[in-house]
Amino acid sequence: MGYIDPDHCARTSRAMHLEKRILVTGGSGFLGSHLCERLLAEGANVICVDNFFSGTRSNVEHLLDNKRFELMRHDVTFPLYIEVDQIYNLACPASPIHYQRDPVQTTKTSVHGAINMLGLAKRVRASILQASTSEVYGDPAVHPQPEDYWGHVNPIGPRSCYDEGKRCAETLFFDYRRQHNLRIKVARIFNTYGPRMHPNDGRVVSNFIVQALLNRDITIYGDGSQTRSFCYVDDLIDGLVRLMDTDDGVTGPINIGNPGEFTMLELATMVLGITGSRSNIVHRPLPQDDPKQRRPDISRAQEVLSWVPRTPLRQGLGRTIEYFDKLLQDDTVRVRVVTAA
Repeated sequence: MGYIDPDHCARTSRAMHLEKRILVTGGSGFLGSHLCERLLAEGANVICVDNFFSGTRSNVEHLLDNKRFELMRHDVTFPLYIEVDQIYNLACPASPIHYQRDPVQTTKTSVHGAINMLGLAKRVRASILQASTSEVYGDPAVHPQPEDYWGHVNPIGPRSCYDEGKRCAETLFFDYRRQHNLRIKVARIFNTYGPRMHPNDGRVVSNFIVQALLNRDITIYGDGSQTRSFCYVDDLIDGLVRLMDTDDGVTGPINIGNPGEFTMLELATMVLGITGSRSNIVHRPLPQDDPKQRRPDISRAQEVLSWVPRTPLRQGLGRTIEYFDKLLQDDTVRVRVVTAA
C-alpha cells in the first residue's frame, strides 16, 4: 500500500459531505457523538437520533447550538419518517453491562432497528452503514479474524442477545442489498476506546481507568492472558466515514480496529503506569463466553479504504485518562466501578 495523505483524504471527505443530510442513530452514544462531530466539521447536516438507553445528552450538548445539528429522541424499534441522504445505524447498547440489562430489547434494537432503518433507506434511496461488531466472531477459533471467518458463537448464552442480534442485522442488510439493490455498508467494529466512554459500562478500558484513578483494586478476569486489540475512537470514526464514502460496489463487511494485540495484564500495567495509581491487581473468574483472544485482520480495510489506525495505545490512553480524571472531579457525575467482562 502506498503513502496515505491524510490531508487529501480529509479534503475529499469534506467535499463529499457538504450539505448532505445524514442520520446517525445512537448518535448521543460514545461512538455516535464523535461521528456527529466529524460529520458536522465536514459541512453535513446531522440528525442525531437516540432513546438515551445508554447514550447521554451531555455527549452532544456542545453541538446543540450548531444550526446544522438536530437532536431527536426516538427508539429505532419504531419506524422513523424523515428525508436523508445517508444513514449510519449505530443504535444498540454495546457493553455487556448495558446490553444484558434488557436482553430482549437489545435483540429488538439490533433486528427491528435494522428493519426500520433499512426500510427508511429504501424509501428515500439513501446509502446506509451498519455498525456491526467483532462479537459476530464469538470466541474465535481463527486468529486474527478475517471477514470471511464465520465465527464461533453461542446462540443461547448471556451475550447472545448482542452477538446474534448483530449477526441477524448483517443478514438483513445483505438481503436488502440482494432483493432491493440497496446501497449498504457493513463495518465490523473491534474494541474502541476514548473520551466519552460511559464510566459505568463495564468495559475493560473504562473499568481499569476508573479503578486506577480512584486507587481501587484493578479487576482482571481469569489470569489476564486473554487478549484484545484497542482502537482509538478518532481512528475508528475515520474508518467508518471512509467506508460510507466508497462507491456502491463496496459493501463490506470490513473489519475496523487496531491489530495491535495486548493482554489484559499488559493493559492494566500500562494504565497503572500512566496514572501513577496505588491500585493493586486482583483476579476473578472469567465470565461465561468471554472470548480468549480478539484481533482484527485489517488487510481489507487497508486495501479498500486506504485506512490504518494511527494512534498508539499509550497516547490514546493518556487522552482517555485525562477525560476520566476531569469526569471524576465533577460532583454531579455518579461513577461506580462495575464488575463485568
